[in-house]
Amino acid sequence: MIGDTVVRFLPNWPEHHAPVLFRRAIRRRFLASLIALTLAGLSGARADEAFRVGVMAGDGELLMEQVAVQAKALGLTLRIVAFSDYLLPNEALNHGELDANAFQHQPYLDNQIKTRGYRIVPVAFTVVAPIGLYSRKLKSVADLPRGARIGIPNDPSNGGRGLNLLASLGVIALRPGAGITPSVLDITENPKTLHIVELDAGIIGRSLDDLDAAVVNTDWALKSGLGVDLRIASEAVDNNPYRNVIAVQAGHDHDKDVQLFVTAYHTDAVRAWILQHYQGRQLPAW
Repeated sequence: MIGDTVVRFLPNWPEHHAPVLFRRAIRRRFLASLIALTLAGLSGARADEAFRVGVMAGDGELLMEQVAVQAKALGLTLRIVAFSDYLLPNEALNHGELDANAFQHQPYLDNQIKTRGYRIVPVAFTVVAPIGLYSRKLKSVADLPRGARIGIPNDPSNGGRGLNLLASLGVIALRPGAGITPSVLDITENPKTLHIVELDAGIIGRSLDDLDAAVVNTDWALKSGLGVDLRIASEAVDNNPYRNVIAVQAGHDHDKDVQLFVTAYHTDAVRAWILQHYQGRQLPAW
């Protein structure tokens, strides 16, 4: 594996089998334990002074391995830390147990800082992954029947992104000024009486058979085996506010290793790999 170490952290959440209030309690308790275990493990691994980067497990690791090759040539060794829960990389970074993370778009980071008080900042753009509307039952948006069940992610930033995609397709209308994080309460017109089903981003792709269509993040579409042939619509790329970022602790944005990491990421070799590997699912955003 490229990079001296890859730390994997892959909890298997059982929560979708439990009642809502019960699974929320499970998640809070389980998350606290997982964070503590992860931070303890990372603290013990700091002796080698490698630059610790948090990513999402799977495709995020593959991309970071390419960055690690370029970083090595610049004299920087990366330690890739893989997570499977979106909440953990920012928590670990805020505690100083990561030197950077690269997994989230700007609106998600903004929301995390606002709601959790994190002292972390973006330092560079990485990729943009246009979110898509997928279906196994329909060939086009025009085929959406009355009362169709449409899945969207249940977190504020990605859920809002999904609603904005549906609004751009003309199947719903949103309250003026709702911005990039609208909720279902901001829907002002729903001519086809669509049923919006909010699901965890990690399971929404695997729930496609139970829905007429679903808005799925690109990384989770890949993990769920959803091919581009199932994507019946996609958000625009131009002026896309959902570019992914590299984030670091506030006050460390000008550190030498941070700048070396950004330089390694923003190489022609990494750009070429992104274009070849993702085939348009993700695009360089710098």
